[in-house]
Amino acid sequence: MPKKAKERKGKKEKKKHPKHLKATLYEVKGDTVERKRRSCPKCGAGILMAEHNNRLNCGKCGYTEFKNKTAEPKEEKAAEPK
Repeated sequence: MPKKAKERKGKKEKKKHPKHLKATLYEVKGDTVERKRRSCPKCGAGILMAEHNNRLNCGKCGYTEFKNKTAEPKEEKAAEPK
């Protein structure tokens, strides 16, 4: 007979999310407010794109832009004859 799965005791702990995340997306310069992230070209102003390490992605429509690779490729060393 198979064993029963362990049952949880009590409530499940909630994940801790950073507070005031939207405040990190904008920068105040004098009397103007500037967005730190790009807006989606399909959805228009007001919809900001998420920044990943190699791409920009819109969470609403799924539009994706890949970042250019500016790093130069590593040169391979020629194998020395033995």
